[in-house]
Amino acid sequence: MHRFYYCITLFLCALLLTGALAAENWPGWRGPGNDGISTAGNLPLEWDRTRNVKWRLPLPGPAPSTPAVWGERIFLTSAEDDDLVLICVNTAGETLWQRRLDNGNQDIRQGESNAAAPSPATDGRHVWTFTGTGMLACHDVDGKEIWKSDLQKVYGRFNMYWGMSTTPLLDGDRLYLQLLHSDAQWVLALDKSSGQEIWRHRRKTDARSESLHSYASPVIYRHGGLELLLIHGADYITAHRLNDGSEIWRSGGLQKVGHYNDFLRFVATPVVSPGLIVVPSAKNGPVLGINPQGAAGDITGKSAFFHWQRPDNTTDVPSPLILDGLVYICRENGVLICLDALSGEEIYQERVYNRRHRGSPVYADGKIFLTAMDGTISLVKPGRQFQLLAQNALEERMAASPAIAGNTIYLRTHEALYAIGSERKTHGAWGKGHGVKNK
Repeated sequence: MHRFYYCITLFLCALLLTGALAAENWPGWRGPGNDGISTAGNLPLEWDRTRNVKWRLPLPGPAPSTPAVWGERIFLTSAEDDDLVLICVNTAGETLWQRRLDNGNQDIRQGESNAAAPSPATDGRHVWTFTGTGMLACHDVDGKEIWKSDLQKVYGRFNMYWGMSTTPLLDGDRLYLQLLHSDAQWVLALDKSSGQEIWRHRRKTDARSESLHSYASPVIYRHGGLELLLIHGADYITAHRLNDGSEIWRSGGLQKVGHYNDFLRFVATPVVSPGLIVVPSAKNGPVLGINPQGAAGDITGKSAFFHWQRPDNTTDVPSPLILDGLVYICRENGVLICLDALSGEEIYQERVYNRRHRGSPVYADGKIFLTAMDGTISLVKPGRQFQLLAQNALEERMAASPAIAGNTIYLRTHEALYAIGSERKTHGAWGKGHGVKNK
């Protein structure tokens, strides 16, 4: 009898665990842990424009932003001619509503990016958006506007070459932002319920020219009693206190020694794991493996606070991935570099796909997903031996990172939103237009 109840308990626990994994949300750009890692399973290895496509929903315009997924709702930003919009789609591929966020869209780098570049974030009750025009907004999941704030009016006009594209970090009851450009170096904490400022910190830097511009996003490190808000840009990574934004430590070493590059703007965002912060730079520059324990002041070059320092081969736009003691760096040219996380030793360096890569790597179901701008997704097996598992082409331009939730891969191209899964649904697939129930 005891064995029977024991087996029943194990069975129920397995059901609950399976349900939890299947229902895992993707609340923002880099997923539930802000690290590009999903626990989803049962994902297809291969797909194309029709095979293993649950549905394809045409979108009103392009954007490089990544969808946010919570339950049966998907939120994504987009350009629509001159307007910038927030769209809510359900997991059946139907558009539920669309809201205009701002106008003044700007085409950047021949369509590679635009003012809809920042990704949305959601907690399941509200969704927060930011646009390159400076408009920060909160809506509830039914599309009602809760508040809206023009940050250029509050903190000064943005002065940068390629448009403001930092993604706000949603954490607890706050939104953290970095506004780093030629005319300002602000780090902000805002109340998510009202948009009101909790604190602002003016970040010091001796960077110059385009190196003052940052397209990276904030990230939080929590481990061993440390809580650090990490800000990346203008030649430094800096760590700040969450309560007031004051700086705890900073590291340079991201410019190459003996040659200052006036145009070293940072785009890739650091990634963290317990005891390690991986810090990219740009334009084939250095990569740092920082040990933050006990760090204070300027730690540039101080060996006690570095697991390793790599002089070159940084990623330029895709952010790094840390998984099972290994660091994966996908360079913009499609070369994947695998490093030992603690020593920085290079395990391998292999070209995966010879096209420009802009989306950040994502891991799920035993596969690392690498996104090329021509819509080809390469799947690589994690581990110390390089193994290319598959390459799947959508044949549509794509700069967004994948979002994975509910055993479905959501891929946002410049033309459409795809739901990729093992079972194909005909409802909503390959619709002719962007139908909106409530605009």
